[in-house]
Amino acid sequence: MTIPVLGGFTFPPIDELFRWKAFFLSGTPFAMNKTVLLILVSVTVLSTLFVVATRNMQFVPGKLQNVAEMGWEFVDQGIVRDVIGPDAAGWSSFMATLFFFILFLNVWEVIPIMQFPPTSRMAVPIYLAIQSYIIMIVVGIAVQGPWQYFKGSIVPPGVPKVMLVLVVPIEFISKFMVRPFSLSVRLLANMMAGHILLTAVALLCAACWTTSIPEAPLLPFLVALNVAVILFEVLVVVLQAYIFTILTAVYIAESRTPEH
Repeated sequence: MTIPVLGGFTFPPIDELFRWKAFFLSGTPFAMNKTVLLILVSVTVLSTLFVVATRNMQFVPGKLQNVAEMGWEFVDQGIVRDVIGPDAAGWSSFMATLFFFILFLNVWEVIPIMQFPPTSRMAVPIYLAIQSYIIMIVVGIAVQGPWQYFKGSIVPPGVPKVMLVLVVPIEFISKFMVRPFSLSVRLLANMMAGHILLTAVALLCAACWTTSIPEAPLLPFLVALNVAVILFEVLVVVLQAYIFTILTAVYIAESRTPEH
């Protein structure tokens, strides 16, 4: 159902913004929708940038090498070493890959014409969340052993035994059921809301541009609003990639450290 606004101009139904319909190589085993295509493009661009930037490392870095090194140091120093620990440099590659992969997927939201972040489809954030969830458990079992890890995760130290009947189920649900759900929904909801907001403002601008009705004088205000929303969403794009990565780091740090 479309909603008419501004003298007959209509908004498309919300589900049209997130439809899975294949449009590339349709009807073949290699059919792709916009989500898959943007993921492949993101992986290709991201891999190419870092390969080219680090292929011939120079003592005095060029612009591209300098950008790659700054990005790596941001993740290595600001997330891995600060959150997981100074001895956790081995996690830098994974965390940098996770951060920049999500960032590149998110940034499609503010790219003209495209304006569609693959992370606004549930399949992408839920996969990333399940991946982080599995890694968290595997690390905990490998470092602490299965008994110590699960006991330390659901039985907080110092809690009276009579309270364990209530505390243990709550801890189990919060750490082993809610975490992957909340991690994925946080990313999904923010990117989906941003996508809908940008689309709505852009359509209002288009409505004013294509009509000569009294609402047309609103165009300068709507254009300014559109620019402001885009700048805000740029911040959201980076922030959501950072939050997802740092929460993954927090969960891994907890798994590496036995409860006392």
